[in-house]
Amino acid sequence: MRTWIVVLLWACMHLSVDAISLSRGPVRRKIKELEAGNQKGTETLRRSKRGWMWKQFFLQEEYTGAETQYIGKLHSDVDKGDGTVMYVLAGEGAGTIFVIDANSGDLHATRKLDREEKPFYSLRAQAVSKKNGLPLEPETEFIVKLHDINDNEPKFDKEVYTASVPERSHIGTYVTQVTAEDADDEMFGLSAKLTYSISHGHPYFSVEPNTGIIRTALGPSDMDREQREHYHVVIEAKDMAGQKGGLIGTTTVNISLTDVNDNPPHFTKSIYQFNVPELTEMGKPVGIVRAVDADVGRNAEMDYTVVGGDGLDVFDIITDTKTQEGILTVKKPLDYEKKKSYMLQIQVQNTHPDPRFLSLNDKEMATVRISVEDVDEPPQFEKSSYIFKVKEDTAVGTFIGSVSAVDPDIQRSPVKYTIDRHTDVDWIFGIYAGNGSIFLKKTLDREEFPWHNISVIATEFNDPQQSSRVPVYIRVLDVNDNPPKLASFYETFVCENAKAGQKIQTISAVDRDDPAGGHRFFFNLAPESSVRANFSVRDNGDNTAGILTRRSGFARMHKNIHLVHVVISDGELPIKSSTGMLTIRVCTCDQDGNMEMCNAEALTSAAGLSTGALVAILLCILILLLIVVLFAALKRQKKKEPLIISKEDVRDNVVSYNDEGGGEEDTQAFDIGALRHPEVMEDNKLRRDILPSESLYPPPPLRRTAIPSRDNADVREFINQRVQENDGNPTAPPYDSLATYAYEGSGSVAESLSSLGSVSSDGKQDYNYLSEWGPRFRKLADMYGGEDSDWDS
Repeated sequence: MRTWIVVLLWACMHLSVDAISLSRGPVRRKIKELEAGNQKGTETLRRSKRGWMWKQFFLQEEYTGAETQYIGKLHSDVDKGDGTVMYVLAGEGAGTIFVIDANSGDLHATRKLDREEKPFYSLRAQAVSKKNGLPLEPETEFIVKLHDINDNEPKFDKEVYTASVPERSHIGTYVTQVTAEDADDEMFGLSAKLTYSISHGHPYFSVEPNTGIIRTALGPSDMDREQREHYHVVIEAKDMAGQKGGLIGTTTVNISLTDVNDNPPHFTKSIYQFNVPELTEMGKPVGIVRAVDADVGRNAEMDYTVVGGDGLDVFDIITDTKTQEGILTVKKPLDYEKKKSYMLQIQVQNTHPDPRFLSLNDKEMATVRISVEDVDEPPQFEKSSYIFKVKEDTAVGTFIGSVSAVDPDIQRSPVKYTIDRHTDVDWIFGIYAGNGSIFLKKTLDREEFPWHNISVIATEFNDPQQSSRVPVYIRVLDVNDNPPKLASFYETFVCENAKAGQKIQTISAVDRDDPAGGHRFFFNLAPESSVRANFSVRDNGDNTAGILTRRSGFARMHKNIHLVHVVISDGELPIKSSTGMLTIRVCTCDQDGNMEMCNAEALTSAAGLSTGALVAILLCILILLLIVVLFAALKRQKKKEPLIISKEDVRDNVVSYNDEGGGEEDTQAFDIGALRHPEVMEDNKLRRDILPSESLYPPPPLRRTAIPSRDNADVREFINQRVQENDGNPTAPPYDSLATYAYEGSGSVAESLSSLGSVSSDGKQDYNYLSEWGPRFRKLADMYGGEDSDWDS
């Protein structure tokens, strides 16, 4: 029915267009103007007005008729109907999609067209003369436009949509928007007018018919992620504004509810029971408590806290961020003998609560009971460390101090004490095993070791495995047992023109002792000093003293060195003192007191080498001597050069098989003529296959025998002589290095191997005997042992 309505509308429109095209008024006026122009003769036609009957045609798409579809009729004013005008069509699809009757101007479509593929076609028509083919008027362009029919269903831009919305959302909360398009002409009818609806997904979601916006359709209590998380919604888009007969397109929307923190955590148990040994270290875990939360992700994170109980200051609880479990740990040391059990009140709550869903039940409580287990503990010292003081002159065997440890267990096992000798390798201190008293076993020296750090070990008598240790620090107090000395070796000079009372040097002292009030040194000239008339010592009162002249003028030629002895004493009891020596040289000075020249001894001393420099020089000399000795020894042990070092050692290449030169006369290893004429050989003729060298042993006398004839016997005897000669000479190389292959000897099974005698053979060869020579010749036997027919083939 719908198709007939569309056809009827198209027919009405076509009739109205034809009626308009039959209006000939403008055309008749144009003909009269042309006739008037011809009568005038001299007046030129300036423009020609086209007289086509139609400028635009309409064609229905998807035509399914058996014949070509008639579009319309083209007609020009120049066509008088006498058959002299021919219509020509050009443009898009001319001749293929569109054809025209050249005589009548009827326009037809040859096949079914799709408006969605191409909505219109631009064509050109022209009237030409059949007689000469010349155009009668300019081309005229016209349009063939396709009328749309509803032949395309709506299509969504995605086959599957994915969206999410928070759980507990209110009715009408926006979820997502879907969009569909219709390829039909939206300007023609309702073919592209779409309406959206939900075919699957009620009653949770709704869609706006005109926009495709999806919203929630139920209240917060019905949209609970913990009850249902994923929803499968099917959306339909229908054209013809949703009227009956419209085409439908569908898409799927997968909607997920995202989590909100609307569930508090809950303990899996109301009471937890744990046992912990009393020696558990601080920070070690005691047990794990668990709480569950129906939420996920960040909303499921929780915090555990200890809020009450008698173990509030003894235990702590932390949260494992990965498993969201509560780990109970020890915060203070446990003692079974003091307290055997504890009770804790712990609480759990969300780390990130949502204010919209807070309630009084968000914090849940649980009880934890902890029992302390008794452990056999090692002895415990009363202090974590001990510090004792002792004077360095204390006598051996004197008591220094004592340590004390007890067994904390109920049995109270007796304790014995020992000193860890790794901390007292010199056995300076001793300890009584029964009471822990420490005494002195060797004398002390504060200047060598001011502190002694030892470890005392306390062990149970009943269980030697149970032991503990404590550090003991012993400070050695100072006594005045070292005399003061000069701070350094002093050597100065006095000018010959020095005045009386002139200070020439300031000296100071040092003392290894360390008195509580600090050092106080006194300086005096030694009573037995022979320079009392020349020099004096003045104590400055600040642990320094000045050396002064007591007279004017010193004669370097008379005496050039003065030795001043100074007595240094300290201020502690018992007073200790020592005598130091100061060397003063007499030098020639200028008027300002600057030294110009001293005696030779002073110069030599000033320019002399120190002891360290002399030792370094001696070490360098010693190292150089050792290097020379080693070099000489290595050179002496160097191996002697081999006899033959040339790469062209004749013993390695006596016979050359790649040379086809002059034959036997070309051989460089030996002269074959010697074998054939042994009587012409010289006794002392040098060998040509090795380098000449002096023989370590004299060669045995050659045994010369008469040569009866020049046959094979001569050659054999010559070879035997050479063999005996070389066997007796240890410096000669093996004689078989000559590798003589030309002579096979008599009695050989293989006879002669010379190629000269075996090149051609008229007789039949039998090589079966090769298989009797062993596995190495078996392959040759297989190759040559066949019949002649095998080779001929």
